[in-house]
Amino acid sequence: MSDSFVRLGILAIFFGLCAWGSYRALLFAQTSATVRARVKAVGSVRAAPAEDRAGGAGAVWARLVEAVENSGLSLSDSNPDALRAKMIAAGFESPIAPQAYVLIRLIMVFAVPALGLLFLAVAGLEFNLVNIYFVGVISAALALLGPTYFIRARTSSRKTAITNGFPNCLDLLLVCVEAGLGLEAALDRISREMVDAEPEVSRLLVRTTLHLRAGASREEALRRLANLAGVDEITSFCTMLIQSERLGSSIGTTLRIFASEMREKRRMRAEEKAHKLPVLISVPLIVCMLPTMLGVLMLPAAIRVATQLLPALAGK
Repeated sequence: MSDSFVRLGILAIFFGLCAWGSYRALLFAQTSATVRARVKAVGSVRAAPAEDRAGGAGAVWARLVEAVENSGLSLSDSNPDALRAKMIAAGFESPIAPQAYVLIRLIMVFAVPALGLLFLAVAGLEFNLVNIYFVGVISAALALLGPTYFIRARTSSRKTAITNGFPNCLDLLLVCVEAGLGLEAALDRISREMVDAEPEVSRLLVRTTLHLRAGASREEALRRLANLAGVDEITSFCTMLIQSERLGSSIGTTLRIFASEMREKRRMRAEEKAHKLPVLISVPLIVCMLPTMLGVLMLPAAIRVATQLLPALAGK
């Protein structure tokens, strides 16, 4: 009995550590939304991006990463540049984001198997070698692959949000430029107008405006915008503006042509999705409705065969 209590106590400690780590990870993931809400409450969006000014959870993660690295455990990845690029593409632009990602994976490698063993204890299953090995392997695989798939899903959703929101941004930019605003003033105005409708696009424009105010050249700020966005449309947009500035052509005319192309691309994407719908709908129709229809059509005949034809053939 005492061994069981000791085992449950150890598992409870691991469960508590896992719950604490999951809670902190959730706060870290929601830092961007929290900071945007605070900025909106004070009526200004001319602030640094969320990861740069994040207090609370961001500061806790920074201190935790620093403490772990000071203890002698390195949190650097074998390919730090590629990992940082992945984190930026997912929207985590903090300098400590790669180290925090490695630390979260390290915590989950121990915490998730502990949860699996706790499940074995709570479910009353036997602690034999097969169960422990099975739960440990599955839990460790989930712990290693879970953060990777989370980053991929967040990157995909962020790129989708930027791709869908950028044509609206381009239309507003064209209106502002034709109204006489300069590029920096137009980007600043659009970032304030789109903070609720397209937060990801607004966030990129805020950072670009801050780079321009900090003294960066327009070409440098636009190249940084293309690298941060990681979307082909924005990369083409930035390249177009850079070439327009070098050649001395009108930005308004260039924006008008590019906006027309973007609207055409958006219309083509919508048509492509519409053309895919019949094929996608046919799968659930075949899997779900076809067996039911066959059952409705064939069941009465099968009943009559079983109740009338088979007894008649048997001579009853």
